[in-house]
Amino acid sequence: MIHIYYGDGKGKTTAAVGLAVRAAGSKMKVLFVQFLKTEFSGERNVLEKLDNVTLTPCPLKLKFTADMTDAERQQTAVLFRGIFERSAATALSERYDMIVLDEVFDIMNEGMLSEAEVLAFVTDAPNSIEIVMTGHNPSQRFLDEADYVTEMKKHKHPYDKGMPGRIGIEF
Repeated sequence: MIHIYYGDGKGKTTAAVGLAVRAAGSKMKVLFVQFLKTEFSGERNVLEKLDNVTLTPCPLKLKFTADMTDAERQQTAVLFRGIFERSAATALSERYDMIVLDEVFDIMNEGMLSEAEVLAFVTDAPNSIEIVMTGHNPSQRFLDEADYVTEMKKHKHPYDKGMPGRIGIEF
């Protein structure tokens, strides 16, 4: 089954983490892949301690995409394409029950990963694997392909008042 958590509201990664924890607690083997996050994102501290959850590495430092130079964007795109390709191959060869692709829509929207490549993985993956994807603005093709679609809609957020993200809440 294909799960999508998307929108401008808070809670996309949190929902994916919750589903991964539930799956791991039910003896399912989970591969958790994060894009646009660093090793210091708080959920990683808990997920890495769980049996049945494998985390792919994240960069130690990462700028917001809007703050990257063209060279940094190209370098980051190469990094993320490699992470995706290795993760997709690992999920299939090691027979994971679930793969989480956190922020995957954002890197596709930034042109750092091909929508066609991700869509091919999603549509060609065995029916036995749960695929969980998060981020902003998934294309209609993904929405049509998905079995579960949940939109997180922001009504109010401290960002609107200029408050930066807080450790343990936003990251």
